[in-house]
Amino acid sequence: MKLYYSPGACSLSPHIVARELGIELALDKVDFATKQTQSGRDFWTINPKGYVPALELDSGEILTEGPTIVQYLADQRPAARLIPPSGTLERYRVQEMLGYINSELHKTYSPLFNPKTSPELRADREAYLRKRYPLIDKQLANRSYLFGDQFTVADAYLFTVTSWAGHVKLDLSEFANLTAFQSRVAARPAVAAAMAAEGLTRKA
Repeated sequence: MKLYYSPGACSLSPHIVARELGIELALDKVDFATKQTQSGRDFWTINPKGYVPALELDSGEILTEGPTIVQYLADQRPAARLIPPSGTLERYRVQEMLGYINSELHKTYSPLFNPKTSPELRADREAYLRKRYPLIDKQLANRSYLFGDQFTVADAYLFTVTSWAGHVKLDLSEFANLTAFQSRVAARPAVAAAMAAEGLTRKA
């Protein structure tokens, strides 16, 4: 399988999940400005939506949307327990959290990366994020991860999205549980390996 990614973008989430599962993925970096992949392909022909991540399956089919891709990957190695079995309430809880991160956090960060965003809109989006993180901070109280001691695909997504706070100068230090979570996840070997492979940290 091949993952089309951009360093540090939301595609880091499925990259982390694949490494946690021991699934080897070929990586093809996408230039957002030109929509060209590192291998020389026109990314629009791969994913007409124009954004990462996109996962090319061994069959040649393309799967898009990060929350879907991480579930697909986790289902390839169910024994790793990165996602509960289909049909269980626990599975729906993880999907519920993936949806929350996607709609309430991920999309709210987007305008903060745009230099053309007005100061008023920037302040509004920052305030919105500070209203959405308390629920997560509370859920992380006395837990290693969102659903206890078991790392899941939702943790990979939360870590990826929250790591953007530093890039947009959003201070989240008031959320102590979240801050501890970010450090805990960053220390996982698979996470460190994924970040190093994307050039986000120095390789050991």
